[in-house]
Amino acid sequence: MIRVILAEDHQALIDGIKLSLEFEDNVNVIGEANDGEALVSLVDKLRPEVVITDIRMPKCDGIAATERIKEKHPHIKVIAFSMFDQPEAVEQMKKAGASGYVRKNSSLKILLKAIYAVAEGKSFFDNKIIVGNDEVINEEIILSRREEQILKFVGEGFTSNEIAEKLSIGKSTVDTHRKNILRKINAYGKTDLMRYAIERKYDF
Repeated sequence: MIRVILAEDHQALIDGIKLSLEFEDNVNVIGEANDGEALVSLVDKLRPEVVITDIRMPKCDGIAATERIKEKHPHIKVIAFSMFDQPEAVEQMKKAGASGYVRKNSSLKILLKAIYAVAEGKSFFDNKIIVGNDEVINEEIILSRREEQILKFVGEGFTSNEIAEKLSIGKSTVDTHRKNILRKINAYGKTDLMRYAIERKYDF
């Protein structure tokens, strides 16, 4: 039995994963955390075989949490679980000690493959992920200057009406750009766009 801890600041996503894994005989979710500090504490207490963690969480992000976990428990395997796949993010998690990286919009089958692979001491990276300098599996996401401007405002919490006013363009134009950004990043809806915008504020 592979004992797993989930770390994600959106409880609904944790609940969905747990529900999906309930019928998996060889995987048991033994704990959950909504921030990095809680994750590190829970790992110290429960000693799972595998940790699945978001990168951006309150109090302590997934990168720092992974470093702390691997320093104290090098045998515990960590899978990064992120909405997006910037190569810098993948490299930072690899350097922190993660054995796998899975996108949140990947299927449960992919997540299970990752769990089984890392539990066996292997590495697993979603087949849409860029891994290292010589294995490029994904296309770079290229946004126009206007899309970058709109994304920045989205990350700061502005509505389409407010963005339109700031940029002196129509709301329909803003909405069109938002749809184009979502298409380029292969995501859906306001929540995904906000998460992407927030993650782009960081240096990866």
